[in-house]
Amino acid sequence: MINLQTESIKFTLKNKTLLKQWIKEVIEKKKRKAGEITFVFCNDDYLLNINKQYLNHDTFTDIITFDYSKEDSKQPISGDIFISIERVEENALKYSKTFENELHRVIIHGVLHLLGYTDKTKIAKEEMTKQENLCLKVLEKM
Repeated sequence: MINLQTESIKFTLKNKTLLKQWIKEVIEKKKRKAGEITFVFCNDDYLLNINKQYLNHDTFTDIITFDYSKEDSKQPISGDIFISIERVEENALKYSKTFENELHRVIIHGVLHLLGYTDKTKIAKEEMTKQENLCLKVLEKM
């Protein structure tokens, strides 16, 4: 089940049903199943506190993904994905994208982390960006 909620902000996600369908389709294309996945849309301060408390990072970020999936690829993927709407807004301006495009990229970035993709090295980051772009094309066709 894919859950969408807010914390510490007023924010309404557009096209919730379509986005949930897209996320499930991406997961299924990677030969996995969706388990309990919760997206929490929040502000910078809320996400900064999570970053400090759980990751010992004192920096703003657009997304933090907590993966609760088991290593077994036959098990559904599960996790919590926290997204700072303030960071998404700022990054959309920075990268000359629409807010929705940047939000969709960040949403699928979190899902890709749950699917095992990382972005710790240059090569891994390039692969993550490639996968994000492929997933965004799937959404465009829906």
